[in-house]
Amino acid sequence: MRTVKLDDRLYRTDAENGVTVLSEVLPGVRSVAVGIWVRAASVHEEAGKMGVSHLLEHMVFKGTERRSARDIALELEVRGGALDAFTSREHTSYQARVLDEDLPRALDVLTDLVRNPMLRSDDLELERRVVLEEISTVEDTPDDLVFELHAQALWPKHPYGFSILGTRDTISQLSADDLRALHARAYHPRHVVITAAGNLNHDLLLKLVAKCGWFTYEAGPEPPAVPAVPPAQRTSQRVQRDTVQTHVVVGTDTFPHRDERREPLLLLNTVLGGGMSSRLFQRVREELGLAYAVLTYQSFYHETGVTGVYVGTHPSTADQAVEVILDELKTLATEGLSGSVLAEAKQQLKGQVTLSLESPTARMYRLATVELYGEPYRPIDRVLAGIDRISAEQVGAVAAEFLDPARQTTVWLGPNEAPRTH
Repeated sequence: MRTVKLDDRLYRTDAENGVTVLSEVLPGVRSVAVGIWVRAASVHEEAGKMGVSHLLEHMVFKGTERRSARDIALELEVRGGALDAFTSREHTSYQARVLDEDLPRALDVLTDLVRNPMLRSDDLELERRVVLEEISTVEDTPDDLVFELHAQALWPKHPYGFSILGTRDTISQLSADDLRALHARAYHPRHVVITAAGNLNHDLLLKLVAKCGWFTYEAGPEPPAVPAVPPAQRTSQRVQRDTVQTHVVVGTDTFPHRDERREPLLLLNTVLGGGMSSRLFQRVREELGLAYAVLTYQSFYHETGVTGVYVGTHPSTADQAVEVILDELKTLATEGLSGSVLAEAKQQLKGQVTLSLESPTARMYRLATVELYGEPYRPIDRVLAGIDRISAEQVGAVAAEFLDPARQTTVWLGPNEAPRTH
């Protein structure tokens, strides 16, 4: 094994079998956040197996050789801790937040879940119904569903456009053998990153990881490559749904997580829709009263990214709201940011970055993100200094390319009303 010190109180260890362990010591707390991250998720799925990674994430909680589902639920909660998991487009995460003294227990439970799930067919029939209800929840939540529809509109035939939850058809057809095959292929040290942050000691963490067997497990095959991403579709789609509001996402593909343009784009999104002082909030909500919720968002992946604007508004004002959004995009694409506006945006983004790292869980997430996306670790002071160095020219170039109204894909979800004429 090779251990390096990345920063004051921050360490990384790489084992011969491929597993990576990162930790950050936060002596001012009495807790630890610990996670096991697996490089297996919806981007690695075939269309006919859509949702298998998320279903496996559910199924590991149904029991292991050592613990029943109830044992898993109780083991950390009776100590005041919490256990959770989620599936994203590119990885699956299993994590716990516990008192510092309970780190050995938390890591043992997480390892047991990840390495030794029973994956019984009888359990699958029950959990399949749970996931189908989860799909129904999204379908009944239009301000969630519209984001899935927008991803599908951008990449209709690529896994980046797939539903992480899967579809009713794919979930209904998945078998316990499908889950076992995915587990056998992907849940190996070469696919795994272990991160922890809080009141801990890195050497002790390594001993706990070793005790759980992570340094002696077989490495397993290389993670599968992400399929080549085709050009995103430029389209406008209206999806009929009997809702009170029309929910709209206006957005475009961008660039991978590692791209140096990420922070200039974050600056632009902060100004455009990053809070109550943002241009969209002030114009769409405060000046025109067109919406309760209007905001920007961005996601960055290994091979691409996406950025956009969401608004929920009355069907009779949806066209007007979109026109205003496109007008603000055009203004930024044409003018960029400079002077005091750029300086204020930098300060706002620096404040957001700093405040976002105030908890052990957030620090644990940050460690995982650095490793999962192959980035060099940057101390927070260097991150903030990097934001300060962003030039008006850099911001202007990003704005001109990615905020151009002609580049946007728009998805409307709501009552089937004809667009107004002007």
